[in-house]
Amino acid sequence: MIHSVAIAWDELLKAFSNMEQDRVYFFDKMTGEIFFVRADLEDSFWESIEQHLERFLEIPVLDTAAERKLLSGFMENQADQELKVLLDQALSGRPPYANPSDILSFFPEEESQLAELRDSFLSNRVKVWMEENNLFSFSTSLKAVN
Repeated sequence: MIHSVAIAWDELLKAFSNMEQDRVYFFDKMTGEIFFVRADLEDSFWESIEQHLERFLEIPVLDTAAERKLLSGFMENQADQELKVLLDQALSGRPPYANPSDILSFFPEEESQLAELRDSFLSNRVKVWMEENNLFSFSTSLKAVN
């Protein structure tokens, strides 16, 4: 039986960009709802989720390795050597210490480029996850019909 639900793409992207290890996101296949819970909830909650695996899908956390890989790829394609050095220092932990997003706030064009790259990365990650879990968006279904 086919069950159709609306999926809030923005909420799904937000869940897929989660890097907080203490927060677990789920997708409810019956309602399309995306919600999170604390990872340290009682065992009874996790047992209940396990009993309903056909309904609830855990959304994978974005690990720091994937974020670092994304930022490293972004750095390699930058023409501005000063920015490359600053980002490399931030990633390696060498002084001056800084957060890459703080550095990029002084480079608005590059900050926008990274945001587009991150959005593309997350969109691809969501699409692969949806395919792996036999979930299809409306646009996916249209492409299959044509």
